[in-house]
Amino acid sequence: MASPCEVLINSTDKLIAKNVGQAVAKEAWRIEDKYSRYLNTSTCAKINASNGKPVSIDEETYKLLDFARQCFLMSDGAFDITSGVLAKAWKFDGSDNIPEQDKIQPLLKYIGFDRVSLTENSVALGQGMEIDFGGIGKEYAVDLSLQIAKKLTSIPVLINFGGDIAASAPPRDGKPWQVGIEHPGFANSNTEKSPPLVVSISSGALATSGDARRFLLKDGERYSHVLNPKTGYSIVGAPKSITVTAPNCIQAGFIATLALLQGAQAEQFLQDQDIGHWCIW
Repeated sequence: MASPCEVLINSTDKLIAKNVGQAVAKEAWRIEDKYSRYLNTSTCAKINASNGKPVSIDEETYKLLDFARQCFLMSDGAFDITSGVLAKAWKFDGSDNIPEQDKIQPLLKYIGFDRVSLTENSVALGQGMEIDFGGIGKEYAVDLSLQIAKKLTSIPVLINFGGDIAASAPPRDGKPWQVGIEHPGFANSNTEKSPPLVVSISSGALATSGDARRFLLKDGERYSHVLNPKTGYSIVGAPKSITVTAPNCIQAGFIATLALLQGAQAEQFLQDQDIGHWCIW
């Protein structure tokens, strides 16, 4: 998941904690192995290497791709998992290496989920196209992991994969879980690190979209890793971080990213939709 992952269990029973922790870790690795674009043996890698030919998929992959298609349609193309091809131009390593227009423009013709042919049994991309489950994969893993934990125990559990979070119930003392949201401070050793924003969650999910760890910095301007698939460039004027609440994590993740894609209108977008959220500017 390219981030710290943890399971919090409101119990002193070490056996239950061990069983739940191992089951969640197994599920996280299963999803990582299946959908990471960086593993040559993954389903994602096989689809990306298909060179325009149909690839057979199972029911789980179809449902995940169908969710991505719905996100694409609901966002009018702003949320697009085929935009992962832009990684060929952008490297978010904290440096000041902003790609030139001639590196980005040629990639735009390979972006567009409307050019993906999807059935319940197969998927075919246009030649040169790629998909990247990074925008929904971690959140999907959180949701499935919580389902597994709830089958193993009725004890309150919170799953946290790199800040994407879901909780089954509040701790037994009745008080909500306290979750810290990292402040995406600038990469400057002379800047004092801001304290995290602490929010409460009893059940349901939280997901955060922002540039706390993946960004570029040039001439005092910060370039987020969240890219506009229509232009190929970083979103301008958006909050540095957006956290959203939803019944499950994959929904929260989609909404948080979609809000960030609104740029300076991000917070107004969330207010108009009456969605619980926290923005850090």
